[in-house]
This record gives sequence, C-alpha cells and structure tokens, in this order.
Amino acid sequence: MILIADSGASKTDWACISRETDEVIRFTSQGYNPNYISGPMIIADLFSSMPKKFPIGEVEEIHFYGAGVTELQYPFMTEVLSRVFPRTEKICIAMDTLASCRALLGREAGFAAILGTGTNTCLYDGEKEILNVDSCGFILGDEGSGGYLGKRMIVDYIRRNMPKDVYDMVGEVLGMNNDELLDQIYTRPFPNRFCAQFSGFIHDNLDKPYFGELVENSFRSFFKKIVIHYPDYQSYMFNSVGSIGYVYKDILAKVAAEYGMKIGKIIKAPLEELINYHRNNP
Repeated sequence: MILIADSGASKTDWACISRETDEVIRFTSQGYNPNYISGPMIIADLFSSMPKKFPIGEVEEIHFYGAGVTELQYPFMTEVLSRVFPRTEKICIAMDTLASCRALLGREAGFAAILGTGTNTCLYDGEKEILNVDSCGFILGDEGSGGYLGKRMIVDYIRRNMPKDVYDMVGEVLGMNNDELLDQIYTRPFPNRFCAQFSGFIHDNLDKPYFGELVENSFRSFFKKIVIHYPDYQSYMFNSVGSIGYVYKDILAKVAAEYGMKIGKIIKAPLEELINYHRNNP
C-alpha cells in the first residue's frame, strides 16, 4: 500500500491507497512542520491519529509532503517515519510545494502557489520545482496566508488602527488585552496557527470595508513581495491550493488581475489530486 501525507502548518491529511483497488483509508493528524515540533511529538501524535487496526505493516512506500520541510529536514522526517513504519522500504520526503505542483499541474509545467495557514510558491517544469522565491515563514513573511491575515489584524487592533465598531468586534473575538496577545505570539507555541484561526472571522465580516481591504492588501503584499519576482510571471496562469486562496478566490482574482495574471486552477486541498497522481505514476 502507498501512504500519502499532505502536511501543512495546521494539520496533515493522510491517505493510504492501493494501485490495484479503489480502497482509500483516510485520517487527519496535526501539522508536522519540523521547525515547530519534535520527533517524539510527531510519533506520539501519529500513533494516536491513525484509525484502529491501521495496516502499518502493509505500507510499502510513503510520500510525505510537508510545510517547512526543507532538504535539511529530509533525514529527520525519514527517521521519524521509519520509526512508525519500520517495514516500509521507500520513504520519499518533499516540500509541500511539490505536492501543490503535482495536484495542480500533474506533469505540465507552470506556476503553483500555496495559500493556507502559510504561503509558498514555485515554478515547476512538469517533474520538479525549478525556482522558489522563499516566503520566509511566519515571522519574516508568509504574505497572503491565513497567519499573515490574523497577524495584520492583531497589529491593527493593538495600535487601534481600525474603525471603532471594528475594534470592538475584534476585541470580543480575540478575548485578550494587548500584553496577553503579545505574550501569546512571542512566547507560546504555534503562533502561526493562533493568528490563522481568525481567517474565518475575517471572512464572515467582509461586508465591513476594513476586512475586505485587509484581505486585498494581504494579497497585494503577496504579489509585490513574492510573485512578481518570478521571471516572466505574467506569462503563467495563477494556480493555488489552500483554504485562503479557495475561500477568498474572488478577491484573489481581482488582485491577480491588477498584476496581470489570470486565474487558473484554485483548489482547497491537494490530497484528492495527489491520490490520482500516485495511482497513475508508479
């Protein structure tokens, strides 16, 4: 059997498939960004997340695509997964950008983006990534992501850089004073997840001009800081995976048009397309 994992900053979607049958075993675990979580934590969470009687011994190969999993982290993730699946002989580790490329483009060349809790982008030649403008992660970048949206809203709240009625609304949903917010982001684990959780609140209040402008400006920063630095970027269709790009796709299309890009394929999650890819590409 083949085990496929799409691991983002917030969660990991798993699918165990067979090339001979239509059987699919699905489950969800925490996100396993190795910059924020240890090996023992991954192992414990994975064992607790797998369905009962999961066929660990029948997994012949694993394809793990992960946010924050640079080449330096490949040996770490390989070792962690080999401890959970000791009989598996083939373990392939890759960045989540390769998952987005395979889900969005298959074996066609093009541009692929991830707009979820975090952000990533790349150019793809049909087999491998050929150029990546680094998003720099939550602290330094991740423009256009759910984490970035929440971060900008919190900054505006702390500085009172929003209308009074919006300030009162945001204060209620945050439920913390300024010092508590800063402590939460600077000293507690997973600040990216904390900030990204407010994307739903932002989406529910798009009738307020502040929130619409927040999303538009977030996507403009994404294009200005990342997308336009790809050579001939306007010659590519804009394709993306991730909940932020999917939920805000109308605003995304508007901003993409401002920068001369046409919208291509926008999907919420790549797993279904990855299942098809690995069934058809031994």
